[in-house]
Amino acid sequence: MDEHRIPMDELVARFDTNLEMGLTEKQAAVVMARDGPNALTPPKKIPEWVKFCKQLFGGFALLLWLGAILCYIAYSIQVSTEEEPPGDNLYLGIVLTTVVVLTGCFSYFQEAKSSKIMESFKDMMPQHALVTRGGEKKTVTAEELVVGDIVDVKFGDRVPADLRVVSAHGFKVDNSSLTGESEPQSRSAECTSDNPLETRNFCFFSTNAVEGNCIGMVISTGDRTVMGRIANLAAGLDTGETPIAKEIAHFIHIITGVAVFLGVTFFIVALLLGYFWLDAVIFLIGIIVANVPEGLLATVTVCLTLTAKRMALKNCLVKNLEAVETLGSTSTICSDKTGTLTQNRMTVAHLWYDNQIWEADTTEDQSGNTFEKGASGWKALSRVASLCNRAEFKAGQEEIPVLRRDCTGDASESALMKCVELSVGNVSEIRKRNPKVCEIPFNSTNKYQVSVHETDDPNDPSYLIAMKGAPERIFDRCSTIYIDGKDLPLTAVWKEAFEAAYLELGGLGERVLGFCDTLLPSSEYPKGFAFDSDDVNFPLEGLRFVGLMSMIDPPRAAVPDAVAKCRSAGRYSLAKIIIVISENLLRE
Repeated sequence: MDEHRIPMDELVARFDTNLEMGLTEKQAAVVMARDGPNALTPPKKIPEWVKFCKQLFGGFALLLWLGAILCYIAYSIQVSTEEEPPGDNLYLGIVLTTVVVLTGCFSYFQEAKSSKIMESFKDMMPQHALVTRGGEKKTVTAEELVVGDIVDVKFGDRVPADLRVVSAHGFKVDNSSLTGESEPQSRSAECTSDNPLETRNFCFFSTNAVEGNCIGMVISTGDRTVMGRIANLAAGLDTGETPIAKEIAHFIHIITGVAVFLGVTFFIVALLLGYFWLDAVIFLIGIIVANVPEGLLATVTVCLTLTAKRMALKNCLVKNLEAVETLGSTSTICSDKTGTLTQNRMTVAHLWYDNQIWEADTTEDQSGNTFEKGASGWKALSRVASLCNRAEFKAGQEEIPVLRRDCTGDASESALMKCVELSVGNVSEIRKRNPKVCEIPFNSTNKYQVSVHETDDPNDPSYLIAMKGAPERIFDRCSTIYIDGKDLPLTAVWKEAFEAAYLELGGLGERVLGFCDTLLPSSEYPKGFAFDSDDVNFPLEGLRFVGLMSMIDPPRAAVPDAVAKCRSAGRYSLAKIIIVISENLLRE
């Protein structure tokens, strides 16, 4: 996959398109005939008659059918040997047949109804795209897009195919469904990584545009998109049997074994007592049928159906009746943390600088537990936290308390900015005095963010590098540490002190970030130097470590009650709840 790396001219030639005119209708028709519509191939559907037969002859129903057939056989034997045979076996066979057919039809109807509702959702809002064909912009359904089409995407749109960005204006996409990045990712025409999932000139099918607009060239459609490949891998997974299906199969084996054993035993005893062999066979069939719990299938079906209807009243659609019991059998729940269990409103809780852990003051009037705000260590740490930060307060909130103000940007960066705003004040003024000239955004590969700034020192034209990120990544890039106003070599003693503080803060369940900085020599980086964030031309090693800041994201109000219910509900009490995160090595 090299579409994100090769020059645009080569890509245009490869797809025989034009950035201004797009494809012609004739070209689009040829490509459509070759590649097919831009849609994911749905999983192979099971014919309705097969579904009906599975409900009618699958699992426990098969045992009831066997019982019914044996009843008919026993009645046939009695008819052939007796002048006035009793009708017990015939009536029992009819009852068994009726129960199996009714419960099978009922289960099939319930699942068919749910499937039709799910299918109807697909056609509620068909996706459209604005495409340039023959020099004219026209709106087509997303399925009509082909490789080489030039597409316009704006804020609020869903990306209709895998796109190579041609041009962008403040364009950001939500890639959380693919990469897990909760923060919107900027997109531009420059290739910034060999990894297609990390580069900024790639937009992926089914992701959402959250800011700005862009023009892109379609490079993959349908099953050939990144999302299509993931969907194909997921479709190939074997779902396996549900817990209740396994238990019913096990129950059938036990009942069948017991019934056959008792039937054969009575058959042998009857022959030993001198009964005619046909009478002994009738004994055999009667014993086997007697051990079949005829009402179990109907009872299970009715119970699952009633539960499914109760869940439907709570806006939960059950596609498969057996899934109701599977939910009750859950023993482990894996959940995302940020924004799911928590409020996604981070607050700085602790700081580590000058070799001490301080508790942050998060009160509006700064009357709570405080830390040494005049210390040189805090000044260095707060400067990096305010400058290497993309969060901003929304306009018109000057009269609102700092902690209640709305911000643009990531929740963690908003927490850092509010902390500095409360203790130092006027973060926007600090940024104006130290304007940003270059930035490397955070990504999941590097796990750090870097910004280069001019300084407010009129006597020193040096540029300042500010960096924050995963503590272990930041610490590894430093050669000195700032303690009590002095730059000290990063010895094993300071490494132990860092690890102890890191473990203590991480052990509190807080999100920990590391911070470092350095001043660039003005002789090598004079004023006006052209910093390049793509082909990095400034040092990212040998920096100065200034401290740690840890944040806590308060849980949602309903979480404790929900966790308690999960632990007490279902067949297994005390269900294990696992929080899945990927922030740094300590918290993993």
